[in-house]
Amino acid sequence: MTEPEIETLIERAAERGAKKALANVGLHDEDAGRDVQELRGLLEAWRATRRTILQTITRVVTTAILTALAAGAYLHFTSKNQ
Repeated sequence: MTEPEIETLIERAAERGAKKALANVGLHDEDAGRDVQELRGLLEAWRATRRTILQTITRVVTTAILTALAAGAYLHFTSKNQ
């Protein structure tokens, strides 16, 4: 076998393997590109949601700590004045 024949054989095998792998995950039809774009959109939405949740939790914890500090300071100063 010549080198170009080997390369052609490898290329065909790789293409068949890729087609089989795509078929195994359900991406074998003409809607596959749209499906992948939709999955990417869902993944980005999930990441944005997760980021927002973490920001919200951080804000709530920070607000709770600051409120506790303010309440402690208030109680400390009001008890000294009485």
